[in-house]
Amino acid sequence: MHIHILGICGTFMGGLAVLAKEAGHKVTGCDANVYPPMSTQLESQGIELIQGFDPEQTKLNPDLYVIGNVVSRGNPLVEEILNRSLPYVSGPQWIGEHILRNKWVLAVAGTHGKTTTSAMLAWILEDAGYAPGFLIGGVPMNFGISARLSGKIDGKSADSDFFVIEADEYDTAFFDKRSKFVHYHAKTAIMNNLEYDHADIFPDLHAIETQFHHLVRTVPGIGRLVFNGDEASLQRVLARGCWSEKESFGQDANWQLQEQADGSFDVYFNGQQEGHVAWALTGKHNRSNALAAIAAARHVGVPMAQACASLATFESVKRRMEVRGVVNAITVYDDFAHHPTAIATTVGGLRQKIGNAGRILAVLEPRSNTMKLGAMKDALPGSLKDADLVFGYGSHAALGWSLGDALAPLGKIASAYEDIDTLVAAVAAAARPGDQIVVMSNGGFGGVHQKLLEALGR
Repeated sequence: MHIHILGICGTFMGGLAVLAKEAGHKVTGCDANVYPPMSTQLESQGIELIQGFDPEQTKLNPDLYVIGNVVSRGNPLVEEILNRSLPYVSGPQWIGEHILRNKWVLAVAGTHGKTTTSAMLAWILEDAGYAPGFLIGGVPMNFGISARLSGKIDGKSADSDFFVIEADEYDTAFFDKRSKFVHYHAKTAIMNNLEYDHADIFPDLHAIETQFHHLVRTVPGIGRLVFNGDEASLQRVLARGCWSEKESFGQDANWQLQEQADGSFDVYFNGQQEGHVAWALTGKHNRSNALAAIAAARHVGVPMAQACASLATFESVKRRMEVRGVVNAITVYDDFAHHPTAIATTVGGLRQKIGNAGRILAVLEPRSNTMKLGAMKDALPGSLKDADLVFGYGSHAALGWSLGDALAPLGKIASAYEDIDTLVAAVAAAARPGDQIVVMSNGGFGGVHQKLLEALGR
């Protein structure tokens, strides 16, 4: 089958393209912004990319158009497809029908931690010899890729029965406003947490809870829901009805942990210690993610002690507190945090790691749709309470609100900039040996990481 993917350079659709190519399909695609690194990754797979959405692309005569959710009505290629009644589906539907069918799907949902938890789970299964396929919204460092159909067993390609997928609650396509995850038909589903996000498509938290209950409705009776027992929102979701096995993780839950002074932790299931995790990751959120991954792996038969041991060699995910460089004893991190809760978790986790031994300089770009709508701006100051200095980037024109005003409650420790170079100069001037600079954005941030390292070097 020849499929032509609209919006191919997004993380999800790019992963779909790789899976389709591995499955033997001819794959072409287009996007408004075709540039590295996604473009080079796709082209190295033999996938032809086209810049823009010219209706002339219909002359490729694909068997099917797969349309990403970044593409909307009014798009010239979409309009041509609709006018000519050409066959099209959404990305999640295509994945569900062509990749996940007949697989044991382990889906990881939640407002935060989906990528890291998916990566942990995939690595546990890989280390246990399950050779899972996966589609993850980031690049797990243990694998170096974000998507694959299956791994290898004894050096030979395997057709694994297991597939780990990051299960996003964002809508599916312009013609399908359900959350992506309803298409995956998970047998094992993790629900990490649930709070308000995606203000561009959800009016309130209740609307997101409804979508999560749609996920619950798709899990079979022999399936299992692994959920955060500390989240009142998830308790409300499950109170609407649940037809599957349930296991909770958290404070008063089936799965619990006991942190040790060195950052390692013991894992307990129903009051019985079952393993110990010794690793380099920090933060309560990562320990919670690990509990969820261990619990999900148990559902497919991985012994609990083995899952704990596997996490000792887990190398995290690119753009999750990834060290981009150290210059003059100043460390620069890159992190994907963009929601106030994630920002607080990232900065708080770093504070726990370093204690009072150094300063934290937080550099952030609020660029998600939710942030641009201003729905979370009042929560920004509180999310940055563990930082010593705060540098924000974003213009009033781009955001629709004043970042400087939003950060004003932090007083003199915070400043806002509309020019990248001015921001970089200010951070470099303020930094001193021993500082930790954590850069947070869900976008490229104008290459600010490299610019900071170069400025610090000067």
